[in-house]
Amino acid sequence: MNRLPSLLKPLMPIIAAAYGVAIIFVTAMPMSGDAPSVSGELLSMLLTVAGIGLTFFLVKHVEPKMFASVRQFSLTIPKWPIIVGLFLIAPLWSVAEGNVVYGLTSLVHTVQMEPLTFTAEELREDLTASIHAVLLAPVLEELCFRQMAISPFHSRRAQIVVCVIMGLLFGFLHVRNFPGAFFSAMVYGLVFIWSRNIWYGIVLHAGHNLTAMFFALYCWLGLGDIQMTKTPVIFLTDAKLFVGSIILAAVGVFIVAVWRKKTQII
Repeated sequence: MNRLPSLLKPLMPIIAAAYGVAIIFVTAMPMSGDAPSVSGELLSMLLTVAGIGLTFFLVKHVEPKMFASVRQFSLTIPKWPIIVGLFLIAPLWSVAEGNVVYGLTSLVHTVQMEPLTFTAEELREDLTASIHAVLLAPVLEELCFRQMAISPFHSRRAQIVVCVIMGLLFGFLHVRNFPGAFFSAMVYGLVFIWSRNIWYGIVLHAGHNLTAMFFALYCWLGLGDIQMTKTPVIFLTDAKLFVGSIILAAVGVFIVAVWRKKTQII
């Protein structure tokens, strides 16, 4: 029995990825088809909540018994100033991700961008989907692809190596959005390693998805122009959103830095 942790530890990134893919596949089954029903959407959300509960149990009660290094990471939800600060930082990450992916993709082939447009029905569907994308999916994905995979490893070097591996696997899971998903996974993983708290990555992930919903509203209301392409998924914002995201991020960084310093002093 004592040998089991040492045998499983090198396999944890693969085990965590396989587990995460299986859970996501099960939760997505009710949404299969061209026109998912309301009941299908609700069932998918309920399955996701159940998946979060199971995964939370595994990372809180099972993993710590097998791997001592798991205890260096916290599952405690941060205080509200940290959450607010991370949400304010998220829009800049969304804008930066779009520009990075656009730049790298342009090195390979010409990227044809189109204006982002929405009909009222498309906007309604996206806003409905945002409930899952903002409140549920980030929790499940971060627990599976970051907490479960990275926490068994003690050294920073090993954690970063696993972070890269999980970034690649997370990118492959998102298929047509591999570059964006990979870079996002790297950011969330490094934030997890730095903060020692999975909720930092969860909030940043949720804020990133919420920003995408804001982009839809922004264009639908005619407030500005956003260019996009679907393969890979790229959003290029106008100057107003770019400047606004920088200002919000500066405020967010200030809030997080001040609050972390305050709690360390206390």
